[in-house]
Amino acid sequence: MNRRKFIKKTILSGVSVLTISGLNNSYIWGQTKGDSRLPAILGGAKSHLDLWPNWPVWRSPDYDESVLKVLRSGIWSRSKITGEFEKKWAELIGTKRCLSVVNGTNALIASIAQFNIGPGDEVIVPPYTFVATVQAILINGALPVFVDIDPETFQIDPSKIETKITSRTKAILPVHILGIPADMTKIMAIAKKHNLIVIEDACQAHLAEVNGKRVGSIGHAGCFSFQTSKNMPIGEGGAIVSDDEKFMDRCFSYHNLGLPYGTQVGSVSSGPFMVGSKIRFTEYQAAIGLVQMKNLERDTNIRWKNAKYLSEKIKAISGISPAKLYPETTKAVFHLFPLLYNKNKFKGMSRSLFMDSLRAEGIPCSSGYTPLHTQPFIKAAFESKLYQKVYTKEDLNYENFLDKNMCPMNDLICNEEAIWLTQNLLLGDESSMDNIANAIEKIYNNADEIVRKFKNKAI
Repeated sequence: MNRRKFIKKTILSGVSVLTISGLNNSYIWGQTKGDSRLPAILGGAKSHLDLWPNWPVWRSPDYDESVLKVLRSGIWSRSKITGEFEKKWAELIGTKRCLSVVNGTNALIASIAQFNIGPGDEVIVPPYTFVATVQAILINGALPVFVDIDPETFQIDPSKIETKITSRTKAILPVHILGIPADMTKIMAIAKKHNLIVIEDACQAHLAEVNGKRVGSIGHAGCFSFQTSKNMPIGEGGAIVSDDEKFMDRCFSYHNLGLPYGTQVGSVSSGPFMVGSKIRFTEYQAAIGLVQMKNLERDTNIRWKNAKYLSEKIKAISGISPAKLYPETTKAVFHLFPLLYNKNKFKGMSRSLFMDSLRAEGIPCSSGYTPLHTQPFIKAAFESKLYQKVYTKEDLNYENFLDKNMCPMNDLICNEEAIWLTQNLLLGDESSMDNIANAIEKIYNNADEIVRKFKNKAI
């Protein structure tokens, strides 16, 4: 049997096959040599030998027929399957209505627009988020106002919100980043006090809960993403949910070229009554989504169970800690499992060297986001014709903007402390969680030697 056939046969039979490591030659064909107590980066045995669960998951031929049925029908634009998807997603989240759109970014854009937030308005937002959150504000012509994060939770710090509210503030846009709920109890109280709209960015937080209520259903509207990496993957796709019927009707019209719908009265034949876009869902996206929705609660519960178990294991290791959850959090869904790293407890080992050491153990990881509020796209928006015509020179003074929007806790997390594990790792079994914790413990116990050997990367 030649090498290629051997690899294929062993993979198909469920046997883990490991390639030779780029750091040392101690792992060949699912076996390892070397001291299991010694970190792999120093020539010891890998902590995790198995392949991690693939993502996204599609099981052929079991899942194929529902999509093939749509393709064969020839009805590919928005129709009954999309309506069925929206009904089920609204029921799952616990809202009256759902509107599916092409992606989470456009869900945010449409929601901001249909709450009449635009030029001259300010929207409060955390800096620790994906770029789409802030771009959705800018595309609508509003100004993002950044509120620093609570470094222990990675979420917007509610205690710092009120100092940023002005007469121009129209909305708070909390982000349940990483699948961890923001402190919605305090945020909603602040919003009520100041008569502000709350749009939840739940793009990474499918089925996360606060006091038993699912995120996206707590604010005035919630937005979701179904991009491939998400816990509910379709490839691309997004959704808006809300109990506000008139708002949802406006969103429907907006997403369908501004044509009238529901309470937005008028005749379709007479043309659009508002300026709109064309960001409609397709029937085959909905068909994929309906299949993926069947697995979402099961997978979410596995991640939640494993995350709690892994958190307890990691807490015992000095210098690294999992994110804290707010007391009202009844479920976090961990689209990403974040860790806070303190290099001083690891003998001055740099975060990058720690991650190299962790990857050598067979644990994939990354450092996560870079600071968002200082990225050049904001300055580019300020230099656009729209912003130049609407705002004063003082408003658009970029250096002043940076001074007003300093977020030192976010900078610390982004530049020095955050480490991410992706959600598919949490779909492994309990022994896989043990392997992650054991890998970290090995690195901690041998930090001195790792730092000495890789002194150029240590600090």
